[in-house]
Formats: sequence, structure tokens, C-alpha cells
Amino acid sequence: MRILVVDDDTLVTFSLKTILESTGEMKVIATGESGAQAVQLYNKFQPDILLMDIRMKGMSGLEAGEQILRQHPDARILYLTTFSDDAYIVKALHIGAKGYMLKQDFEGIIPAIKAVMGGQSVFGAKIVDKLPDLMASKKPLDYRCYQIGEKEQEIIEWVARGYSNKEIAAKMYLSEGTVRNYLSTILEKLGLRDRTQLAVFYYTNGMVETI
Repeated sequence: MRILVVDDDTLVTFSLKTILESTGEMKVIATGESGAQAVQLYNKFQPDILLMDIRMKGMSGLEAGEQILRQHPDARILYLTTFSDDAYIVKALHIGAKGYMLKQDFEGIIPAIKAVMGGQSVFGAKIVDKLPDLMASKKPLDYRCYQIGEKEQEIIEWVARGYSNKEIAAKMYLSEGTVRNYLSTILEKLGLRDRTQLAVFYYTNGMVETI
């Protein structure tokens, strides 16, 4: 697994490189210390995952992430920061980041990277607790406008809660392939790119509790 690490604290960068490479599964192919370098290095190395801070000199991590995702819509960006500012979290979700972790959750970094690589979206426990209040509107969306059925609504909610296709399949007594097909259809109906955008859509347009 090829990782690009960008953080303006060189001690943090060195520590992350040491920790990640100690797994034997991950290789830090490059490091940077600014948003501008993140864009440059991403274009050069095309890493599997970009692990990046938010507050950096010059271009911020959020600005860099937005620029990278415009050029590379499939980029897997995982933010690792000390700041749980509401505006940062919402922005990270809206641009399509795959995760938002706090540096204080040190033990969760490696599992988070593996989960993102596996196609999941990952947000630290403190971040997850904030999401409903940050993003829910007062009036829930009528999914019937999009021809979204009850079973599809249930899948949307499981995705928004961070469950993988395999976990959703077990919950709903479906095959993993069936869940994958449902998800593809849902994304097409809503005009969304991936499950992260689907989670943002769910919280932004009002949550309809089905499970």
C-alpha cells in the first residue's frame, strides 16, 4: 500500500512514516509539508492513499484536497488533524474526503487507512458524534422523488453510518453482490460519485430513520 504523508510538522511526518512502515504492509513513498506540495506530490506519485493535515502554511489541506479531487475523482484522502472544527469537518465531507481522524486517536490511524483502502469512509468517534447536528436539515427529504424504495433507503442509512457492503449484507440478509448492485443503482439515481458523497447527501438532506 503506497502512502503519501503531508504535514507541516516534520516530527509528526517522521513518526507516521515509522509507524506505517512498521506494519510491513505500507510504504510511505513521499512526504510533504504544505498543501501545494500535496498537490504536486500526488500528481507525481499517484499514491493509494493521501494522509494529510488540514492547517498548513500557504495552501491548506482542504484546499489541496479539493484541487486533487477535481483532477483525480477517485483519490483516497484521509485527513489527520488535531482540529475538530465543525467547518473543517463539513468541508472535508463535501469535497469527498474518505475520512477525518484526530491525531489524538493514534491507535486508530492504521485501521482507518486499511478501511479507506477497502472502500470504506472513516471518521473518528468524536467526529461521528458531530455529524447529525452538523449536517442534518430540519425537513427530511422525500426519497420517493428520486424513486428510492424502502430497501434502498435502509442501505443509504447503513452506508451513512459507515458500514461496509459485507456488513450491510449481513444486516439485511442479502448477498454482498446484491448490496453492491443496490448501491450502484442508488448512486446513479441520486447522481452521486461514491459512498462518501452518499453519506453527505443523507446527513445534508435530513435523516429518515429506517433501522
